[in-house]
Amino acid sequence: MLIDIITLFPEMFGGVFGESIVKRAVDNGILKINLTQLRDFAFDKHKQVDDSPFGGGSGMVLKPEPMYRAVRHVLASDENLSRRIIITDPAGQTFNQDKAKELANFERLIFICGHYEGFDARIYDLADELISIGDYVLTGGELPAMVIVDAVSRMLPGVLGATDSAVTDSFFDGILSYPQYTRPRDFEGKTVPDVLLSGNHAEINKWRREQALKLTESRRPDLLD
Repeated sequence: MLIDIITLFPEMFGGVFGESIVKRAVDNGILKINLTQLRDFAFDKHKQVDDSPFGGGSGMVLKPEPMYRAVRHVLASDENLSRRIIITDPAGQTFNQDKAKELANFERLIFICGHYEGFDARIYDLADELISIGDYVLTGGELPAMVIVDAVSRMLPGVLGATDSAVTDSFFDGILSYPQYTRPRDFEGKTVPDVLLSGNHAEINKWRREQALKLTESRRPDLLD
């Protein structure tokens, strides 16, 4: 999968994408991530990409011209890949596991990250969809883009070490994941359930499903609706 991110702060992505599973996916050629600096597409020598809003108000608004130039530059190397252009925005659909699975079916994702007080409204015409990661306000769209890329990358074949790791994640089938245990068998009087040591995989799977449902009912009953 090819991922392009248009941002004012490409340096923010180094720590997240340079470690762990995403880095391994890049190293293995499963993911390719391009970071595009929006200021490179400004018209003036000061690289200005924002301006004060018409009608007054506080803060600055991202201008349409640099963003259109940036997106058109990115699309010039499209190579006829199936793609989705996404603006990370609080007005968008709330991101969840189903959306991660849906986006994993595309060959290319392009993220437009906002900052300051938001976008000139004409920029929204560039996007196929808006996605939010929750009902709260962040400084910019970079963190949501990182979250979405991380979640989507887990859905790609070959990214995770075990082929069934993703399907046992919380939310993959709409409920929370079951409790997990490892050594020692007894820790300060808290013991591992006997069924997990039985070797009976049918009973283990049954127990895990029951525990997942109980945990979901206890902690996130809204998911069962």
